Amino acid sequence: MTFVTMDEIVYYDRYHEKTCVEKIYGDKALRWTYGTLGGRISLNLLVKRALFSHWYGWKMDRPSTRRKIAAFIQDYGLDANEFERQVDDFANFNEFFYRKLKPEARPIDPDPSSIAFPADGRHLCVPDLSQCDGLFVKGEMFDLATLLNDKHLSEQYAQGSLLLSRLCPVDYHRFHFPVAGVPGSTRQINGPLYSVNPIALCQNIHILTTNKRCLTELETESFGKVLLIEIGATCVGSVCQTYAEGVRVAKGDEKGYFRFGGSSTITIFEPGRIQFDHDLVENSRRNRELYARFGDHMGVSI
Repeated sequence: MTFVTMDEIVYYDRYHEKTCVEKIYGDKALRWTYGTLGGRISLNLLVKRALFSHWYGWKMDRPSTRRKIAAFIQDYGLDANEFERQVDDFANFNEFFYRKLKPEARPIDPDPSSIAFPADGRHLCVPDLSQCDGLFVKGEMFDLATLLNDKHLSEQYAQGSLLLSRLCPVDYHRFHFPVAGVPGSTRQINGPLYSVNPIALCQNIHILTTNKRCLTELETESFGKVLLIEIGATCVGSVCQTYAEGVRVAKGDEKGYFRFGGSSTITIFEPGRIQFDHDLVENSRRNRELYARFGDHMGVSI
């Protein structure tokens, strides 16, 4: 069963306790690119290449893009009261896109045994990677060794637990540490920049393992070593890390941000370390994403 078709993307909203149909930014262009022969030719010749995304990121840095902000906020129902800055203070669309929020807009779950969602977005979990038979579409799963580009790590986490967090262009685009610990350096793994929208992932889940991505190991006291991965995508100008290597972080501290475009993060735990929340597990079992915000309760240590 899948909750993605060429007509709509359905997810479950934790806060309103109901299923919703996603309003997709750039819907027509996305469906043309991944749903037609001409689009797929364009995808392979141009769209997936870093130069295209860098150009689009540069375009969104132009002062003229300020005029897009107000309409975007209205069209997608964003709450400007959450923003740290006034709407008129953004110099361009990219500044608005990777905006900071007021601390009270995203309270961090205070339970010391809990794990917080690392980003606003639509989430899927895999309690045991060795038992997973698919994401979005049953029977289609990516290869962990390819994702991590490290055979030793892939063996260590072969029975681990995974959270996939998909950030739409309408979402808050900073990502955070889900638990406290000491982060190491970030290792960049080069690759193309396909879309990470479910319309694309249903056709090729291996996009997650081949796109350009960053991997950081977080040493923790209660959860062992946690792997944090940020995945680039079409029209993501860059992935920017803002944390300091080797400096202890608290749960919820900022790790970095994406410049323009939708993207994803993946969080991987060692085997037997985490119990995901029931609503997250149940919706993931049905290949349906759960919408939840950064800082909210995602699971507990076991």
